[in-house]
Amino acid sequence: MTRALISASELADALMGEHPPQILDCRARLGDPEAGRRLWRNAHLPGSLHMDLDRDLAGPPGEGGRHPLPQPEAFTAVVQRLGITPATPVVVYDDMGGQLAAARAWWMLRCWAGHPEVRVLDGGFPAWAVEGGETLSQHARLLLPEPSRWRPDYRQDGLADAERVGAGRDLKLDARSRERYRGDAEPIDPVTGHIPGAICRPSATNLDAQGHFKDPEVLATELPEAESLIAYCGSGVTACHNILAYAVAGRPLPTLYPGSWSEWIRDPGRPIATGEN
Repeated sequence: MTRALISASELADALMGEHPPQILDCRARLGDPEAGRRLWRNAHLPGSLHMDLDRDLAGPPGEGGRHPLPQPEAFTAVVQRLGITPATPVVVYDDMGGQLAAARAWWMLRCWAGHPEVRVLDGGFPAWAVEGGETLSQHARLLLPEPSRWRPDYRQDGLADAERVGAGRDLKLDARSRERYRGDAEPIDPVTGHIPGAICRPSATNLDAQGHFKDPEVLATELPEAESLIAYCGSGVTACHNILAYAVAGRPLPTLYPGSWSEWIRDPGRPIATGEN
């Protein structure tokens, strides 16, 4: 697997090279579906296209949770509209260290759709600003790419459904905050707690104080080890950040449970745990 991260200075150099990457702005705010587009309109990296969490990176909410994966045909239409092909490097970014929703875009393009070269801008939009990188507003002239004809061959081996999660054969990794994991607070979903047997690895713990990923050696010592891991969160978004952390550390990648907690709790017969157990 190619490197999962790219620094702001490396991206600046790549944009001046012979084969500049296509940049995708994945900034989002949970509970505000229009926030990502507003942020992009106000200021974005030159040449970046907006990739929307709710419209592009998820299907309609429902039995599959708040952010279920879109149907493959729907995501194929997205990548074609954005002009993405396997021959063009892709860089994705947000302003939350990859948590909302660059890691989700990375996982969907790299691990699900099989694009050979997708990287997350380490530190995201703030890191670009610190480096003095140019930003544009919606009023700047944007050259839209030619639509592509790429039809990804989607991989299903990186996905886990609720039946597999409930079987208990895999170590489950919960990317939500400890408060949500324990059931002390739940600002989004109607039921508190976590999936029994899961351990808590908040996605924010993958980052340093500046919002960059920790060094691979540090992550390698911190990330839980198991023969088989399943990553989940509230709705399958920040879970991808934990999967990305394993990629940064050079470790085998966990499987994603895309429905996550918001799907798990839709069946009242599924068990729920609270506290630190």
